[in-house]
Amino acid sequence: MSVPHEPRLTRNLREMLNTQRVASLGTLSAKGTPFVSMVPFAIDPEAVCLVIHVSLLAPHTRNLLTHPVVSMMVMQPEVAGEPVHALPRVSMDGTAARLKPESPNWLSARSAYLARFPDAEPMTQLADFSFVAVYLTAARQVAGFGAARPLEEDDLAALLRPLQD
Repeated sequence: MSVPHEPRLTRNLREMLNTQRVASLGTLSAKGTPFVSMVPFAIDPEAVCLVIHVSLLAPHTRNLLTHPVVSMMVMQPEVAGEPVHALPRVSMDGTAARLKPESPNWLSARSAYLARFPDAEPMTQLADFSFVAVYLTAARQVAGFGAARPLEEDDLAALLRPLQD
């Protein structure tokens, strides 16, 4: 089975999204003030979205339920001795949607999330936690000095799906 050719920047971004498990999530409060938090995330290739599992008690959850337009950033970890300004990263814009428990999308999101975070299974039983799908609409990838590019919705959808032969 041969792996199809994928441009270097796309391959690097796919690898980063599949290996880094934490994102910064930017939301807006009811007053319109920005709020940034940390969220573990998974990729749901079936629904072509990112999945987060959040508590209704958390400010970011209340924010995204009020203002579903969100931003997420994923980045490579810092390496000692390397310049931090060139850290590979991607800033993604999207729309968040709380998934209805036991719906097909909820089941798909739960499966993707638990495949990445099996130890989170007990939290999926808690009434105040919800699965939220983040449907990506645009992004900006920075792969290092002089290597940055915008990505559109179709580009992002292709990244969230497995590579096809």
